[in-house]
Amino acid sequence: MAIIHKTTMSPGKLDLLAAWLPAQSWYRPTGRPPELVRSGGFRLDDPEGEVGIEFMVVTDTSGGEPTAYHVPLTYRGAPLAGAGAALVGTTEHGVLGRRWVYDGPHDPVLTAQLLALFQGRAEPQAQSLSDTPDPSVTARYDGPEAAGAEDAPALTVTRVLGEAAAPAAQTLGEVTAGWTAPDGSAHRGVFASLAAR
Repeated sequence: MAIIHKTTMSPGKLDLLAAWLPAQSWYRPTGRPPELVRSGGFRLDDPEGEVGIEFMVVTDTSGGEPTAYHVPLTYRGAPLAGAGAALVGTTEHGVLGRRWVYDGPHDPVLTAQLLALFQGRAEPQAQSLSDTPDPSVTARYDGPEAAGAEDAPALTVTRVLGEAAAPAAQTLGEVTAGWTAPDGSAHRGVFASLAAR
């Protein structure tokens, strides 16, 4: 189980994301710099214990209507080869030292564990507590066992929460979780889905 350290990160996660988000194709510009608020999320464990895996929700309150973004992140102790374009930034962790922070869907450790979650082989963990399962995160998979990469289902990560998901007829599985808006209202939606290729 991953250990969640109660320490500092410099720059902090929200600072890294405020600089990175506006450059993403799925970001909804407001004409102002992002004003981000932590809104929820969960973690998965890396079986090797090397990579931090977090499914983070941040809400941008800089526009007239707050927008909740799902930003899966991985935290590594060294650069991930070939993933320079997916680098969110680097930060100094108060316990672990320099960490390279990546856009998670481009990290094979995150995608492998997310698929394991769909298949019931990984257990979602609380975002800010060590060794604490998060039963509010649910996963289902209704598809056949994939025999190889060529027939593996296509994985889609929801970036803007609350948007319409893929048509149910095409969806083989979903990971659903909750988040809390800045006004305190609770929301729930699809964080990731699998569909037939």
